[in-house]
Amino acid sequence: MNPPETNPVDTVESPGAGWLVGVDVGGTFTDFYAFQANSGRVLLHKTPSTPDNPAEAIIAGLSGMAQASGGAFDPARIAALAHGTTVATNTLIQRNGARVAMITTENFRDLVEIGRQVRPKLYDLRADNPEPLAPRAMRFEVAERVGPAGEVITPLDPESLDAAVAALAESGAEAVAVCLLFSYLNPAHEQAIKARIATALPDIAISVSSEVQPEFREYERGSTTLLNAYLQPAFGRYMGRLKAAMAELAPGAPLGINQSSGGLMSVDRARSFPIRTAMSGPAAGSVGAIHAARASGAGDVITFDMGGTSADVALIRDHAAALAFDRDVAGFPVRMPMVDINTVGAGGGSIAWIDRDGLVKVGPRSAGAVPGPACYGRGGTEPTVTDANVVLGRLSGHGLLGGAMSLDEDAARAVVGRLADRLGMSIERAAQGMLQIVSANMVRAIRAISVERGHDPRDFALMAFGGAGPLHAEGCARALGIRRILVPMAPGILCAQGLLVADLEENLVRSQRLAVAEGDRLSALVDELMQAAHRWWQSEAIAPERRGLGLSLDMRYAGQNYDLQVALPVAAADDPGPLPDAAALRALFFAAHERAYGFFNPDDEVIVTALRLSARGKLPSPGLPPVPEGASRTPAPRTRRPVHFDGDAAVETPVYDRAALAPGAEIPGPAVIDQFDATTLVFPGWTARVDTALGIVIDREAAA
Repeated sequence: MNPPETNPVDTVESPGAGWLVGVDVGGTFTDFYAFQANSGRVLLHKTPSTPDNPAEAIIAGLSGMAQASGGAFDPARIAALAHGTTVATNTLIQRNGARVAMITTENFRDLVEIGRQVRPKLYDLRADNPEPLAPRAMRFEVAERVGPAGEVITPLDPESLDAAVAALAESGAEAVAVCLLFSYLNPAHEQAIKARIATALPDIAISVSSEVQPEFREYERGSTTLLNAYLQPAFGRYMGRLKAAMAELAPGAPLGINQSSGGLMSVDRARSFPIRTAMSGPAAGSVGAIHAARASGAGDVITFDMGGTSADVALIRDHAAALAFDRDVAGFPVRMPMVDINTVGAGGGSIAWIDRDGLVKVGPRSAGAVPGPACYGRGGTEPTVTDANVVLGRLSGHGLLGGAMSLDEDAARAVVGRLADRLGMSIERAAQGMLQIVSANMVRAIRAISVERGHDPRDFALMAFGGAGPLHAEGCARALGIRRILVPMAPGILCAQGLLVADLEENLVRSQRLAVAEGDRLSALVDELMQAAHRWWQSEAIAPERRGLGLSLDMRYAGQNYDLQVALPVAAADDPGPLPDAAALRALFFAAHERAYGFFNPDDEVIVTALRLSARGKLPSPGLPPVPEGASRTPAPRTRRPVHFDGDAAVETPVYDRAALAPGAEIPGPAVIDQFDATTLVFPGWTARVDTALGIVIDREAAA
């Protein structure tokens, strides 16, 4: 029998083989996916998160995985570890980052407070934007001016710089953000200020906008740089603790940190640019979903990642997820490449409550890891989505994590029962109502990234993952008219698995307003980006055969205010080749404009506002795991139990172990499929089939 906290997919051992490990720190659990390249062996593991110091859960989980696997997994033999983190996001949400200051061009210190004059809630006149992380007394000015062509209008004044540095020293700041006008075109003044501060105040963390994100849009660039500075001290300490602990546990194992764009970066880069990790975990889920979709032969999918605290959804076409460059994180604007993900506060720990209007709401408040849902037996006293699933018989009676984490059904019925009494209905009907409300919340999130952007969700499969995704996929699919659901091999660990299929990545940008006919200037900027890419490849010791790149332009019609990102063909893995001519660039833009808006005007002027180059370093990627020993195409149910689906009455439902399902197995609904990291529901009228990648494909059309 497998150890209770670790699920080995295969039992082949290859002495001396290294392990590739992905670790995703979530709000409730920290997930581990370990792959042994020589044998193809996979180990899955979960451990409760430790929000005060996430490194504790990582180290404890690696040690626990070694113990639970009977010594088959040895942390000292980790070949590489990739980590998705929520530290940056949680720091911004909780507002417990550094005491931070800001230096701006003279007369522009109120930039981050004035912002865009846009109310955060259109119909709430009392709602306000969050207070700037650097209060006005912590924002200092220097006399200098760079013009819109990058020309120096007013040289940097040494006296004003000395005064700003002196004020910075007296302020008690732990970090400082430097954001000057038009520094994305000419960073000389910012670099001089950075050098002066580093000499005078070596203990202060410094972020300069020309390094953090050298793009136009002054407010967003300033906000992003300020956020980066705010995060640097705490994130740097966390990275230091984790790096030191890993050096003891797994000497010599490289440590990669996932970025919001879906690629990995080194610990040192993460220390310098922690804002790049703001959507680290959800981005890893999208990378893992692309890998799983490709393995299952699916091209277009909508991802549905439901965990303990939130649900993340994204749209993937042709095995590629779109990037967004203007996002809000904890109410603050961030201009950074991020996988385009929509997040709602709907997870297994989401709490049901009755609002002042007498209506039941679910989320966004969550029971989190501590105390967690009532059924976890850790002191939870409010009804959560997980408690509702326990009441309805949808979760395993022998507990989670292969039985290692028991579920207290009586506690779940008690908290849901109190809600049911207030509503004057049965416990089961109240539990079903909770799940219908949380499904409606998630459906709205899916519509926002599909219907509202011109995509018909019925043309996509719904890929359900996260610990709770496969439990709730049917309700979302039915509401959206989606007829196919995909559940990857390890849905509850997919974000951790996605970290193992991600590449090292550095996103570079040069922002200038140019006409498409200015081919020489565009080519010069591409050459500048390629020089930076080669420096990065060399600094990360990425051999030529492991290199890759992507090139795109931000383009718009003259007079428009927002851009479309247009991908360009590249000649080779480390050589973009010559740029297309003006006519070809216009044609590429017209095609992108028609896809986005349904039309294009061939006569209007087209301009370029930014060039973006993504430099990549390919890493070893785990292949498909072997079929578990004893798996069958005609599996027998492990047991049966009453489960409430849509009706008032429970249905006696067969329960299968996922490890017993071989490729080609078909299971008609109703059915429950249990596994170490998740539970999948097959509703009546749907049929589940196991594909060659060990994914479960649940079709509505296949039902008789």
